[in-house]
Amino acid sequence: MATTLPLIQLATENETRAGNYFVSNYPPYSFWKPDFAGDAFQALERAPTPGTNLGLYLHIPFCRRRCHFCYFRVYTDKNSKEIQGYLDAALQELELYCQKPFLGGRKPKFVYFGGGTPSYLSVRQFGYLTEGMKRLLPWDEAEEITFEAEPGTLNEPKLQAIRDIGVTRLSLGVEHFDDHILKLNGRAHLSAEIEKAYGFARAAGYPQINIDLISGMMGDTTEGWQRAVAKTIELAPDSVTVYQMEIPYNTTIYREMQEQGHEVAPVATWSTKREWVRYAFEQFEKAGYTITSAYTAVKDPARTRFVYRDQLWTGADLVGLGVASFSHVGGTHYQNQHNFDPYVECLERGELPIYRALTPSAEERMIRELLLQFKLGHVDAGYFRQKFGVELEERFAEELGRLREWGCLSAEGDTLQLNRDGLLQADRLIHEFFLPQHRDARYA
Repeated sequence: MATTLPLIQLATENETRAGNYFVSNYPPYSFWKPDFAGDAFQALERAPTPGTNLGLYLHIPFCRRRCHFCYFRVYTDKNSKEIQGYLDAALQELELYCQKPFLGGRKPKFVYFGGGTPSYLSVRQFGYLTEGMKRLLPWDEAEEITFEAEPGTLNEPKLQAIRDIGVTRLSLGVEHFDDHILKLNGRAHLSAEIEKAYGFARAAGYPQINIDLISGMMGDTTEGWQRAVAKTIELAPDSVTVYQMEIPYNTTIYREMQEQGHEVAPVATWSTKREWVRYAFEQFEKAGYTITSAYTAVKDPARTRFVYRDQLWTGADLVGLGVASFSHVGGTHYQNQHNFDPYVECLERGELPIYRALTPSAEERMIRELLLQFKLGHVDAGYFRQKFGVELEERFAEELGRLREWGCLSAEGDTLQLNRDGLLQADRLIHEFFLPQHRDARYA
């Protein structure tokens, strides 16, 4: 008899423990090695595979405050001179890339400013940076330019300036609307700043405004989460991204857990987080939104897309600029120097700051796309048949069988579909498709 127990109860404990939950790439980052960095340099010397789109990512690692759950490479102690030096290094990095054959005359189809806090930059700094980038690699063919922002760093002139350089999606790192929860989790902004920034952004005419929420933050309750969802619906953003709180190893929360001898994180259980996301999705749907992935609710799917996500998840090349940034070029994954000074020093010497890399096998590339596309909630078997020459139902008969047994998966024609239970735990489910050598390894 088939069980319908949620996979999270079958595969792991319900409590939130340290480690990575969110799967953003494959094979796991822990398999990327400095010894393989030469593969990345070789990939840059090859012409691109015909039909492969190009994207550009820039990591802005500066923040007013480090959130207690943050695991990205960020800095809260850099002065204006150091920030300017970093911007110059990023432009130097892009200039070095523009000399390489892998570009093949391509221009970016998407550009993404991530962080850290891109909106930490002043209007002058951001103008200097983007003008320099456009001179080196024009954006006139970009379908989407995304800019992450912390509400407390925004004002009316800055939002207008960001819009004027062509940003099409402003992504507001709101996370929650309760001031106590924001403070407890180390966020730099408060609720009043959210509403003010949102109003200015609407007036500036951004084509898409996205709000980020996090389910299961420290101190949250069912009632508090419901109020956050209601407030989000009241603001009526074009899209909402909802994440489930995880505690990676390089976070303040994890360090405090170690110091206190605790193995369980002081945040909601996985079952609670999933139920809160389920509630949010249901409320968004009642308000006219469409759920388009394990994390996203979109007001108008015909108009609002996530080009960055969709192209990366179907094999586009990505050039990642900045400290600790990730790239994917010509089938090779690689990451930049992890720390600020080594990154800048490499570029001052005229060298690309590539630190570690991995070139996946053909099978691993296929699995990567399968994992990431399952996070959309559906997979087209015909796509994998045509691109990789693989029959998913044959190659993954055992794995797909388990998902069906757990009551998470159905199939209609060539479409493999996760139901809502499956979608809410997609990042756990897709571990079933990991190759044996990757299953019990540390992810990052």
